[in-house]
Amino acid sequence: MRRRHFLTVSVASVGGLLIYSLDRRPHRVLAQERLSLGSIRIDLRHFTESEALDVAAAAARILPSDESGPGASEAGVVVYIDRQLAGPYGRDKYRYSVGPFAEGAPEQGYQGRESPRDIYRQGLARIAGMARLQPAAQDQLLRTLEDTLFFNLLRTHTIEGMFCDPMHGGNIDMIGWQWIGFPGPRMSYRDEIEQYHGLPFRPKPLSLAQVLGKRVKPSEEE
Repeated sequence: MRRRHFLTVSVASVGGLLIYSLDRRPHRVLAQERLSLGSIRIDLRHFTESEALDVAAAAARILPSDESGPGASEAGVVVYIDRQLAGPYGRDKYRYSVGPFAEGAPEQGYQGRESPRDIYRQGLARIAGMARLQPAAQDQLLRTLEDTLFFNLLRTHTIEGMFCDPMHGGNIDMIGWQWIGFPGPRMSYRDEIEQYHGLPFRPKPLSLAQVLGKRVKPSEEE
């Protein structure tokens, strides 16, 4: 049986509410009671703790936090990636992965033998210890991987984890949606049409679970 691993992170480093100033610059704030919690332990389903820290560091360099808004760390991107690799997607359950394997056209997508888990396994060997490096050294290491399948997959997963529905583990507190002004999967705006006619309308984002009023089972849970 695989030993359980946990990722311990500061509550102040993930999630939060975005407040937009009049010049449209976002600022992240956290409720005082959340700050007092100190840290949280996240149950990892696929990565070891050291692997999760390295992937989190790499994702944070691909989509860093800066003056324009939050990044991969605040959105909990590494949790999203961990959940995807632990589920059926990670082992290629839904992709035809029997040979012969040939180099296809770009629009055909990935045509190789390796599953996402295999690709990450190879990539993790090349970024081992990345979390302990300084940002400049992390960037230099990632530049050596820019042409690899691992980097392209990690970049895709970083974007997905930033803007996915929170039920998949990323986009904590819908911070990615708040950043870009996406209201979530709302089914109708009928009640708001007259109220906000001719006025700016930026509703607070709602997740699919909030819209439906019940928990939604994500595809990675079997």
